[in-house]
Order: sequence, then C-alpha cells, then structure tokens
Amino acid sequence: MVGYVSTRDLIPLYGLYDLLFADHGLSVGQISSLFVIWSVVSFVAEVPSGAWADTVSRRGLLVFASVLYTAGFTVWILVPSYAGFAAGFVLWGISGAIQSGTFEALLYDELVARDAAGDFAKLLGYANSGAMVCNLLATLTAAPLYVLGGYPLVGWVSVGATVVHGCFALLLPAAPKVEEADETLEAADDRLGLAARYATMLRAGLGEVTREAVVRRGVLLSAVLIAFLAFDEYFGLLARDGGTATASVPLLVAITVSGQVVGTALAGRTASMRAVTMGRAVAVAAILLGGGALLGGVPGFLALGVGYGILGNAMIVSESRVQDAITGPARATVTSVAGLFGEVAAVLIYAGFAVGSLWLSVTALVAALALPVLLSAVLVRRWLPPLVHERDARSI
Repeated sequence: MVGYVSTRDLIPLYGLYDLLFADHGLSVGQISSLFVIWSVVSFVAEVPSGAWADTVSRRGLLVFASVLYTAGFTVWILVPSYAGFAAGFVLWGISGAIQSGTFEALLYDELVARDAAGDFAKLLGYANSGAMVCNLLATLTAAPLYVLGGYPLVGWVSVGATVVHGCFALLLPAAPKVEEADETLEAADDRLGLAARYATMLRAGLGEVTREAVVRRGVLLSAVLIAFLAFDEYFGLLARDGGTATASVPLLVAITVSGQVVGTALAGRTASMRAVTMGRAVAVAAILLGGGALLGGVPGFLALGVGYGILGNAMIVSESRVQDAITGPARATVTSVAGLFGEVAAVLIYAGFAVGSLWLSVTALVAALALPVLLSAVLVRRWLPPLVHERDARSI
C-alpha cells in the first residue's frame, strides 16, 4: 500500500515542470490554464470514476490509472508544446480521478477485513508521507539530472518512475468491499448486471453526501483543504520570482516537500485532535504561508514548508473522519465527491492566479492565498467530523 502511493510521487519533473512550461514559451496565464484543464478533467471524471470503483475491481482500476499516468508524462517529453502539455494533463487528470477515491476505499476495506479500521489515518498518513519522501528525493535529483541532460533526461527518468508505480499497483490486495446488506444492490446485480449496479452505487454515494449532515460537512471540509494544497504548483515560480537560479529551484521546493513529509507522517498522532485545536493549527499554517511567501529565500521556504505540513496533516485527519462517517455501500463514490469539490475549488485558485498575474507578481498572489486559508480555520472548527466514539456518545 505504502509503496503504491509513494512511487506515484517519485517524479523528478515535479520540481521543474512549471519551469519546463515557461522555458517552452508559455506565460503564467497559459500555465495557469493548463492547471485549469487538469482540474476540470479531474472533477469531470472524479465522481463517475468513484462509482466505477464501487462497481468493479478497485485494484484493476488502479492499474489502469497507472497506465494513463505513464502516458501523460510520455506525451510531455515527445510533444513539448502547449497542446502536448494539455494532452498530458488530460491523461494525468483522468488517472488522478480514478486513483483518488478508489485507493482510500480499497485501503479502508482492507483494514476492515483485518479488523484494523482504526489504523486508517495512521496508514494513510504514512502512505502520504512516503509519497512526500519520494517527492523530496525526486525533487532533489531533478537538479543534477537537469544539469546532466536538461529537461529530456528529467522527463524520461520520470516516465521510468511511473512504470515502477504501475508494478506496485499490480501487487495491491483486493479485499472484499464493505457493504451493508442491501436488497436493492442484490437485485441490481441479479437482474440488470453491471450497468444497474453502477447507477445504484452512484445514487447511493450522492444520496449519502446530500442526506447525512456529518458526511456532507466532512466532504466539503476535505475539499477545501485539498484545494489549498494545490498552489504548490506555483512554488517553483515563486522561487524564481525571488531570484533563485533554475538549477537551485528544486532545492527550495524540496523544503516544502519536507514539511509535508513530517505533517502527513504525524496524522496518526493527530487523528484524535479536537476540531478547535485543529482549527487553530490551520490558522497558524495560514500565517506561515503568507509570511513565507513574502519573506522568500531559505527562511521563507522553511515557513512555507511548516505551513504546508500542517495543511497536509489536517487534510489526512479530515479524510479519515469522513471514512469513519460513511455508512453506505458507495465508499469510493462518497470519497470522490470530496475530490470533485476539491478540484472545483482548485480551478478557482488557478483561474485567480491567471487573472491576478496580469497585475500582481507570483509572490503577491501566493501571499494573498493566506487569507482564505485563515478563513478556513473556522470551517475546521465547525465541520470536522467527530470521532466515532464521540458520535456514539451523543446518540446515547
């Protein structure tokens, strides 16, 4: 499980791809439009792929997602133009949409089968921390790879890493799905087959999000936190905006990745944190993000790293609480709804950067994002789903 998630981020291009776009003649507005394409494709595919994962083999879907992932980076290297970059993002977006809710549902079901559902936050945190470690290693190798062979070498090494990721997908377990006894689902299977089951799962997942207040608030909160983790796409440009040379940019970006490594690894320890405490932590993250962007250099990126680590931790805890709150059979569909709303919010961030770049620097734009992050601390206090034992106590 950890190997599968970790190797997805073992991509040296992560530390340089915004500069790859810029050095092939794309403006900040055009780069932002690529991110919008990426997010639009992701949110269009998000919920349908979740319902698909509740219908067919989740492991099989994850293998398919890894194939699309490899194809996306390959297109970038073979066709380094706006059209090629856009096509790569389309493939990456579909792959990410399939992977997001599907993996979390597969992990939760595997833990339930082992009578260890309480370890979900800890293992998801370790998996994401492993991904960030791989991201860090890949980012650090981007600099020497770039010096040795420029963008082509960085790109082909990245493609090779996606193939390794696909091999790990083949090794994933395939635990039975956690489902309540449901005569409607059984009838759909027996009478109409796969199409009917897909439609039933889609309705069940969307119905739970709209019907259950705890699930709905948790999904929306997860979406907000997911979106705020999207502006790391601009960290490379932020470093360059502060005067850092291209070969050194990955070193600064690596600092923010290190922050995420620590933050996500601690998710198991903070999984039982009260909503009020988590809200305060997110408020601190907002201050660090805004101040770090304005400060720049190593000190600024250290602040960004700590703030980003706090946000990553809050996201894992929120996603864990949502998994515990889900009671219906369409687990991947519900999880994908959070991904959908997260991508919608990310599109707004990317669009804001595209428009704002006409008047403001990248530094000012990143610093400005600290305000909505600060406001989200209030949502954390109100919408973070309670722990299972807290809900049980309230129902007595």
